[in-house]
Amino acid sequence: MADARPILFFDSGVGGLSVVAPTRALLPRAPVVYAADSAGFPYGTRSEGEIAARVPALLGRLVERYRPRLVVIACNTASTIALAPVRAALDVPVVGTVPAIKPAAALSTTRVIGVLGTGATVRQPYVDDLAARFASDCTVVRHGSAALVEMAEAALAGTAPLSGAVARELDGLFAQERGDRIDVIVNACTHFPLLEAELRAVAPRVRFIDGGPGIARRVAHLTEAQDWPDAPGPARLVFTHLGDRERGIARALAARGFADPEQL
Repeated sequence: MADARPILFFDSGVGGLSVVAPTRALLPRAPVVYAADSAGFPYGTRSEGEIAARVPALLGRLVERYRPRLVVIACNTASTIALAPVRAALDVPVVGTVPAIKPAAALSTTRVIGVLGTGATVRQPYVDDLAARFASDCTVVRHGSAALVEMAEAALAGTAPLSGAVARELDGLFAQERGDRIDVIVNACTHFPLLEAELRAVAPRVRFIDGGPGIARRVAHLTEAQDWPDAPGPARLVFTHLGDRERGIARALAARGFADPEQL
């Protein structure tokens, strides 16, 4: 029999869908469980201590219930804070999500790059280390935006953001010293690629990159030569809180091949 163990994707909300999409494109037969910590959303405004305690505990429960072959923490904030304790706690491979500073530096001609994430992500020492290792000859301008996270969640449920609201968040980068020279922006939150059209409309001369395709390639590499079901069925959708907001998101995701929502 084919191996029916799923890939488990985890995020605070729907941002991880920007990682699920390229992974499913590479591995169309892979069973998927997508888990959103809606009871803890949003992570970007929580303390490091809260996230470091919450994420390993939740992933332990999810792994026990769904028995995945691999876990993807499809959240920059959770990965930059809790990746090491999660790997220590689980006995399955864990892939994290970190800001794509290395490819951004390779692409930049002005040598000024922006890092757009949550407040919790952009202040992490992990980001300092990535900038020092891979963008030492660049000016790295950072801005944390909780508003864009909320806009991405609302957009998935059918409420498009106002262009002026998106522009105000990008001004958090462009208004800083040397911000007018930014030519590449790292979407350091998995929610932000869900607003790619709106971001590009505001800043058409800037290149936006994210880690989704790279994570998909990593997952494909780690599962190379493994068996997959011939027909994996709908992706499973799990929330830690299941209310009207989450049911609205689930209705939107039904068109993307997701099953009715479950509650952890």
